[in-house]
Amino acid sequence: MAGKFQFVMRSGPTVGAIYPLEGESISIGRDASNTIQINDAEISRRHSRMQFQGGKYVIEDLGSTNGTHVNGQRIMSAYVLKPGDVVSFGEGIVLGFEALGQDPAATLAVARPSAPPRQQVAAPPPAQAYAGQVPAGPEPAGKKINPLPIVIGVGAILLICACVGFLWWVDSASRWCTFFPFLGGCP
Repeated sequence: MAGKFQFVMRSGPTVGAIYPLEGESISIGRDASNTIQINDAEISRRHSRMQFQGGKYVIEDLGSTNGTHVNGQRIMSAYVLKPGDVVSFGEGIVLGFEALGQDPAATLAVARPSAPPRQQVAAPPPAQAYAGQVPAGPEPAGKKINPLPIVIGVGAILLICACVGFLWWVDSASRWCTFFPFLGGCP
């Protein structure tokens, strides 16, 4: 049943405002015809839409100018909201998605692990995505080395060694006039 969730404005024109989420379809935008109207320049007239499906709300952007973000990531398709998610429209409008009727102090029953629990490591915060930014692909398995600078460096060292060796050979047998007659002083 819809109505078990709400938005709470954390940042924007009416900080602390509560928007009960009631109904199967909720529209969000600047226009007065929206279910949730937020009168701010960062919000498009029809910014996003939420559908209640399978006991959860699914949010999607309606081609807004500033985008719809969930937990700092711009959504490009429908996204299933979970309690605690942070939904932002543009940069200045931030709403917290909350479930109603859950006692935060309630004791939760959990199964005991058979092995000692592993130490949890917090994930790094998601990188901000901006309009026009191409998402980064998966990281390569190993760092690839470009061989071109190595080949050029080895070639330069070999060329210098060859030149020094040649000049040493010319000097050791006094062959300067044979190879360099233009230097002068040759008979």
